Amino acid sequence: MEIIKTLHSSLAYVALAVLFLAVANAIIGLVGNKVFTMTKDLRISLFAMILCHIQLLVGLILYFVSANGLNAIKELGMGGLNSAARLLAVEHPFINIIALVLITIGWSRHKKFVEGNKKFKSIAMFYGIGLILILSRIPWGQWFA
Repeated sequence: MEIIKTLHSSLAYVALAVLFLAVANAIIGLVGNKVFTMTKDLRISLFAMILCHIQLLVGLILYFVSANGLNAIKELGMGGLNSAARLLAVEHPFINIIALVLITIGWSRHKKFVEGNKKFKSIAMFYGIGLILILSRIPWGQWFA
């Protein structure tokens, strides 16, 4: 279990960095009225989405085997969770699943457009909202401890 926990924490740094890069790239492309390229822009966005999905899968495994996930809800009930336990058992997974859904929607929507501005806008909006949601529910106190 410690390996899964370490993998989830370590992969989070990489996934967040690439997701931030994808959002920044989309904003720069949108503001700069650039052409959406299949080599750079597509790959950055796709790699960000793939890494986030892998991170979700590792997180779900951790959720079901960890004492801080589903087991905490089973033992304490929803009303028995303090704020730190509620963050790990409920808020972090729920909000991050919503964030991944938004990122996936952004990826799917960008494929429907031909114009670069619309592609960049779709990625910037949905990936950006997903990034903000993920950052809002990271257990910062435990992550840096």
